[in-house]
Amino acid sequence: MKDEEYLLKVENLGVSFSQYTQGLKKTRLQVITDLCVELRAGEILAVVGSSGSGKSLLAHAVLGILPENAEETGSIFFEGRKLSQRDKEALRGKEIALIPQSVNFLDPLQKVGDQILSGTGGTSGPGQKRRRRTEQAEALLARYGLEPGVARYFPHQLSGGMARKVLLQTALAADCRAIIADEPTPGLDPDSLAEVLRDFRAAAAEGRGILMITHDINAALQIADRIAIFYAGTTFEIAASSDFAGDGAALRHPYTRALLQALPDRGFTPIPGSQPLPGELPEGCLFCGRCPQQTEECAGRRPMFRDLRGGKVRCIHAT
Repeated sequence: MKDEEYLLKVENLGVSFSQYTQGLKKTRLQVITDLCVELRAGEILAVVGSSGSGKSLLAHAVLGILPENAEETGSIFFEGRKLSQRDKEALRGKEIALIPQSVNFLDPLQKVGDQILSGTGGTSGPGQKRRRRTEQAEALLARYGLEPGVARYFPHQLSGGMARKVLLQTALAADCRAIIADEPTPGLDPDSLAEVLRDFRAAAAEGRGILMITHDINAALQIADRIAIFYAGTTFEIAASSDFAGDGAALRHPYTRALLQALPDRGFTPIPGSQPLPGELPEGCLFCGRCPQQTEECAGRRPMFRDLRGGKVRCIHAT
C-alpha cells in the first residue's frame, strides 16, 4: 500500500534518552531501535510485547509527548503526510485520541461527565441543553455499569477501575479518526471488558483506526484484525490474527510462535532467557541467544523487516 492509503504509518522509529552517569558524564541510551507499524482506517491493530519492548513509547512518539531529553529518529505519517512536532500537537485530541495507561491523565478539577463530553463540543450552555448533555454522559457511563451519579464525580472520587472506564469513554466519545489505547483492559471485570472490546469493534466499523497496545494476546485475538509483535524496541512481526490459530504454524518469527506457545491454553511452555536491556543489545538479531533456529549468521547482522506471506517479519530464516 502507498503511504497515503494508511491512516497512520510509523517507519523506522528510534527513540533515545540523554542521561548523566556517575561523574556527571552525559550519555545517550537507545531505548527504541526500529519500530514499524501501519494502521488502516476501519482496522484494529494490536501491538503486543513484554514490558520494555517500546509499546507505550510508540504512543507517546505519535502524539508528540515524549520528554524533553528524548531524541526521535524515523518518520511518522498521518493520512500520507509526514508529521512534525507541531503537526502532532495539532492532531492530538482532535484527529488522534489517546486512552492512556495511567488514570492520572484525568483532569482533577473537572467533573467526569464534562471530561467525557469534552471531545464532542463541550458542556457549556444553560438549562435544557446542559441537561441533555448530562444525560448523554450518564448513558455512556451506564454502558460500563457505572451509576448516573458518577457523571458528577471528580476523579479523586473514582476507584481505579472506574477511572479506567471513564478514560475509555472519554476517547470513544471524541470524533477522532484514530484511537491509541495504551493497555486499556487491566482492572476491568469480564462484562466491562467484553463491552470495551465491542465498542472498539464498533468504532472500527465506523471507519476509525484503533491501535490497541496490550500485553494480553488473548484479548487482542478477540477483536484485532492484525497483531504487531514488539521485542526490545523493534518490530519482529506483523501478522493477521488468523495466523495465530492452532499451533501458530502460519506465523513467521520464532519469537511470535514461542510467545503463543507460552499461553496457558497453548501449552504453557516458557521461553528461555530474557529480553535484552537497552544498552546491552547484541549486534545481530535481538532474539539471538534465545532462538532455537539461531545460526552464526544471526549473530553477525541485524535482520531487515520484510514482506512475507501477507505479513511482515524480521528474521533471516523465516520462509
